[in-house]
Amino acid sequence: MLQVGLSLPRSPGGAAGAFPMAQPAAGEDTGTGREVLGSSPVTIVVTSEADTWDIDTSSCLGCGQFVDWDKMPELQQPAQIPRNVLSRPPKELKRLAREGCWATSPTGRARLYPRLIQQVSCRLVTPDALVYRDVAGRLFGKPSVSSHPLPEFLEGCPMPTYCLNPHGVTALKKILICVGTLFPDITHSPLLPALAALLLHFSEDEAQCFESLSRLIASNAPHAGYIDQSFLAHQASCMTFGDLANKHCPAAHKLIASAAENVLEVYSEWLSWLFPGLPFAYAVRVLDVFLLEGQKVLYRIALALLKQFRLSVTPAGLEGADIKAELQAFVRNIAEHVTVDKLLERAFGIRLFSRKEIWLLQMANRKALMERGITVVQSRPSFHLAVDMQSFSSSTVTAQEMRLVWSWIPERFSLFPPLLLFSTSEDGCSLQRFYTCCEGYEPTVLLIKTTEGEVCGAFLSSDWSERKKSGATSGFFGTGECFVFTVRPEAERYEWVFIKKPELAKAVPRSRQRSPSPAPESLLGSSRDSRSSSPSHLAVPSPQRKGRLSPFLAIRHFLLPSKTASMFMSGSRDGIVIGGGGGQALSLDASLLRGHTEHCETFDNPPLCQENFQVQLLEVWGFQST
Repeated sequence: MLQVGLSLPRSPGGAAGAFPMAQPAAGEDTGTGREVLGSSPVTIVVTSEADTWDIDTSSCLGCGQFVDWDKMPELQQPAQIPRNVLSRPPKELKRLAREGCWATSPTGRARLYPRLIQQVSCRLVTPDALVYRDVAGRLFGKPSVSSHPLPEFLEGCPMPTYCLNPHGVTALKKILICVGTLFPDITHSPLLPALAALLLHFSEDEAQCFESLSRLIASNAPHAGYIDQSFLAHQASCMTFGDLANKHCPAAHKLIASAAENVLEVYSEWLSWLFPGLPFAYAVRVLDVFLLEGQKVLYRIALALLKQFRLSVTPAGLEGADIKAELQAFVRNIAEHVTVDKLLERAFGIRLFSRKEIWLLQMANRKALMERGITVVQSRPSFHLAVDMQSFSSSTVTAQEMRLVWSWIPERFSLFPPLLLFSTSEDGCSLQRFYTCCEGYEPTVLLIKTTEGEVCGAFLSSDWSERKKSGATSGFFGTGECFVFTVRPEAERYEWVFIKKPELAKAVPRSRQRSPSPAPESLLGSSRDSRSSSPSHLAVPSPQRKGRLSPFLAIRHFLLPSKTASMFMSGSRDGIVIGGGGGQALSLDASLLRGHTEHCETFDNPPLCQENFQVQLLEVWGFQST
């Protein structure tokens, strides 16, 4: 096989070579041959520092081809990397990485990084180097010049190039374009371009760098993610960092709270403190441990930076200053304040939650963001935002408020624009008229504006005609997808209590179910079959979410501690009730002019407005299916 040597302008110690080779540990053989890394052998070309590193030209010129060596920091004496380092116990391997065992050996990193990443558990079907070569060949053809736009997920994300040469910058863009092609579900990922750039410094070719990046993207290790891939996930990480900073850096947190109008806005930049904020020599040390320990490492190091920032500034010095700019300037000049070894030592001295606990905290923040609708614009395609800002008109809520309400409802319904079914201003204050206008539609959204200007309401999953099955009694019906909410003065949503606390309910064994589980298309209401052909009736099934209590399952499928925890909606000639058990979340009399709200067990909500209120306006909205 044809092999060539790659001569570089400079290498530490004056020797030419792609990377300076680490000195062999005692007892190691030298020369060209096979060296075992971990449990399986990998072919490594080992030469003395005075020689070049031979690379197979069928893949690339060689490791280091993408690097501008004049920009690389000067290296000290190369470290001695223990033989068979990847076969060491995980705890010892982490210790070696934290202590910088291969910190001064670019060749060591080039040899170890691919092997470390191969040990990452990832999805069965994950694009590899061969896939990259095929896709890159089709996208870019023979010339190594691309006119393709960068992926949309990079919008607003920094793309650091560190010590890459122009050839390396072009390769970085090609890799990111292929990532966008092969991972179309990625919508926002600030970490990804920096990670790709750092890995490219130590990759033998574009394909190897892509494969390493691909495995980190496709990681499925429990509670040990590497790369956030959506705006929602990124914002949840920012909130999680804020929680951790409040707990572990109280002095710095207090300083930031006094200097910034919006603390979360400051914490939303935490990842940029690391990448691209840190100098290259610090960033690669972070990468060394990140590849072994995942995202938890990034939280640790960002917290250590925050602690160091507090030690380096005075409250008086921050008066009138831009705290975000001050933090970015601080991390850029971190070498003036603390060495990388001391920074890592302090980072790993912080007693954080376990990886699982951090993951649970992040999931809780993610759910909170979704419920509040904060990510509606950034995280979903525009066609999901069914409310037309130009044509939508309501006397109870603004278009922006309705957009927020629409972001709370299940995805399968929010694809469709709202349709006004009933309004007291147009249809009068008649409960019978209310029923006549709303029957045949499910789900519906109830909006109430009080004479005090407060706005609240409910998302109701079932057709109001279900009330007729109770006969003369006022029985409750509906499903766990129902929720109540407030819009003014504060926006908040209150779901079925078992969504927040699923441990309170146990699934009924199949042998004890009184009837078979309903098919997905019948989960939305038991009266659907009689009106399946109705053009006004909208019931679009959606997949159940893993790891989440499926709220649209019938109540009979759960062993509930009390029936009062599943009182969703009820209607009679005397009025309507939403939520029950220890109180009623919302109740309206037959005139639709007077109402009451209080805490109830079904939604575990506080009063949604003044407890006894008068209705100024009531509206019911359905979903326009055409």
